[in-house]
Amino acid sequence: MLNMNRAFSRKKDKNWMHTPEALSKHFIAYNVKFLGNTEVEQPKGTEVVRDAVRKLKFARHIKKSEGQKTPKVELQISIYGVKLLEPKIKEVLHNCQLHRISFCADDKTDKRIFTFICKDAESNKHLCYVFDSEKCAEEITLTIGQAFDLAYRKFLESGGKDVETRKQIAGLQKRIQELEAENTELKNKVQDLENQLRINDIPTSPANSMTPKSPSTDIFDMVPFSPVSPPLSSPTCIPSPPVPPRSSEIKRDLFGAEPFDPFNYGADDFPPDIQSKLDEMQEGFKMGLTLEGTVFCLDPLDSRC
Repeated sequence: MLNMNRAFSRKKDKNWMHTPEALSKHFIAYNVKFLGNTEVEQPKGTEVVRDAVRKLKFARHIKKSEGQKTPKVELQISIYGVKLLEPKIKEVLHNCQLHRISFCADDKTDKRIFTFICKDAESNKHLCYVFDSEKCAEEITLTIGQAFDLAYRKFLESGGKDVETRKQIAGLQKRIQELEAENTELKNKVQDLENQLRINDIPTSPANSMTPKSPSTDIFDMVPFSPVSPPLSSPTCIPSPPVPPRSSEIKRDLFGAEPFDPFNYGADDFPPDIQSKLDEMQEGFKMGLTLEGTVFCLDPLDSRC
């Protein structure tokens, strides 16, 4: 699904620059200057990134004239995404997941400027990130392409199974939460019934009344069994805990809830946040990543930032 739409032929397109282990178990780091990011209307396109580069270059020259330096960042590339970190304290400034990156391009004349378009996780807007890489723009672009290729292959080989496992776990967790809530509600109802029974069993006649009383009964209105009838007095009634009624339905448990069957748990019952993330990941990889070499330097604002 990797769309290698490049404007010129490179031998490195077929033979990647790094070993798979370097990107899957570790990461490749580059020190670059970050010109900034800006919103774009489309997820792909040379004209789209060209306009974004011009815009950010112009803004950076204005800031430079005001005495502001272009911030430096550390770019970490792996199969898990492209991270932008503050180089000294390693604080993560941006974390762009690979399935959200749809377009990556470098300047074939400048060799310093490269850019990629990433869909923001919170706003769902397409943002174009622009960098000055000190003449290694092509290498960084190819590294991002290789990371995307490896991530997509991993998704095809084991991602489907992992997705199904996460779906099943999410479904089980949701059902467990529902059963725990039902159990708590039923416990509260049982406690309310016990409290009501205690209130009803308190004698309502005066303490000194000698009016004969019928033998006390239990919570089922039955006279307690005794081999020898005790003298009539004011017995202390200790109510027995209520016995949960037997359900007439075969497919219900002791508390009246349907027993949980993981095999009958529908896919539509998965938590919306989990399902949306899985759908988004599949959609992102399906769109693919376009790598392109193009010309950004079409104006005199091309001096080093």
